Amino acid sequence: MNIQWYPGHMTKTRRQMQENLKNIDLVCEVVDARIPQVSRNPDMDELAAGKPRMIILNRIDLADPALTRRWAQHFRAKGWAVVETDSKQGAGTARFAPAAREVLAEQIARWNEKGQVGRAVRVMVVGIPNVGKSTFINRILGRKSAKAADKPGVTRGSQWFRVDSGIDLLDTPGILWPKFDDERVGILLACTGAVKDDILDVETLACKLMELLAMHAPESITARYKLDLAAAADSDFPGYALLEQAGRRRGFLISGGEIDTERMARILLDEFRGGVLGRITLEAPEDYEV
Repeated sequence: MNIQWYPGHMTKTRRQMQENLKNIDLVCEVVDARIPQVSRNPDMDELAAGKPRMIILNRIDLADPALTRRWAQHFRAKGWAVVETDSKQGAGTARFAPAAREVLAEQIARWNEKGQVGRAVRVMVVGIPNVGKSTFINRILGRKSAKAADKPGVTRGSQWFRVDSGIDLLDTPGILWPKFDDERVGILLACTGAVKDDILDVETLACKLMELLAMHAPESITARYKLDLAAAADSDFPGYALLEQAGRRRGFLISGGEIDTERMARILLDEFRGGVLGRITLEAPEDYEV
């Protein structure tokens, strides 16, 4: 599978980001705490080379708390600041401004020595589509300034916002990298809604998600859908076997007694994305250890 998802506006955005970075003091990257590494744009390490960095582990309300702590440690070990947030409810967002000042303490001291007291810190906020970046910015600003919606690709143009605490935020459109050579990357992004659902067949995606959940959070699907994981594991297609089991348990039958796996697939994706299955993280830092 080679998912292609790079609309023209994303190429334009990348060029704009390169230009804007010349005037930026701190690069703040918002990621989905359920897939902290996969939801990072790998281009950012090249684009932001040499700039102080901050990671916002967003949607912690949907992610496994123990794994969120491990991911925070992982990113701090890289020398980056980390703030854990649930932007919808506002949890953790108050720590952003103090954390930004702490990262830039030496730079701020140099400005003060030069007589530039009170100079605003310039922060570029970046993130791939649908990681909650605009919602995070709205919480920081305390008002509905950045356009937010629960679907990918809403923010199209870069926008500057003044934060009362002396921080200027540059909101940038969410961009993905040109292609996903690793099938796993594309699947994880599709499961959380970072790429549009029509890129992958919904049943195929749900089967992959079932396999991931059986691996990372088996108790969540056995409790919710009354599944027999052992029986499915003996199948040639375990993910599809689990999807069929769940559909049968829900009574999703169509003509001839066939199971409506497409309906079950949509429900599974909706319930995972909405947190109905519990707080689940689909990758761990050690997955990337060589």
